[in-house]
Amino acid sequence: MTPAEINTWLRYQFEASVTQADPTSWQVENENFRLLVLLSEDESWVRMLIPIAPVQQAQDLLGQLLEANFDRTLEIRYAIHQEIIWGVFQHSLISLVSTDFISAISGLIALHQQGVSELYNNLIEQRILQVIQVAKRQGQSIEETMQTLERFYAEGLMGEMSDDTATRDQTLGAWRSQLERMWPQVELE
Repeated sequence: MTPAEINTWLRYQFEASVTQADPTSWQVENENFRLLVLLSEDESWVRMLIPIAPVQQAQDLLGQLLEANFDRTLEIRYAIHQEIIWGVFQHSLISLVSTDFISAISGLIALHQQGVSELYNNLIEQRILQVIQVAKRQGQSIEETMQTLERFYAEGLMGEMSDDTATRDQTLGAWRSQLERMWPQVELE
């Protein structure tokens, strides 16, 4: 792929949303996202970046980000720069074909739209599985585990003491639902 082909494709796909600061960098900015496309100094590599979230917003997810890079993001990676989590695609320009370029842009936009919600969901699911493992090791049933969680809420160890009854009931209902769904998945060795 050449810089001219990148320019043509970006302008065809995103029209007026594309700006070009110089012959080796483009920015696509609209109401939904901001995508940066940059060539290396020697124009042998292309890097595409899209901001995902501030690092401080996802501090607990750094392990999840690395796991996603290994397991799920394929040619796109999470990266951190200037206190921002980015979706990044890098590729040698000479071997880049238009289908991979288009696929990478679609993947970056999808990653941006997803934000960190899937990572948070994975983290929460891992923590629920840990609660179930501990409960099962202690010989507890789901009901006994729920009683422990209710006590933790009442004592302020979980949730907020200022939560009203409806909020607390909703949260505990979500816990019950997740425990019932995931309980059979956990087997102790």
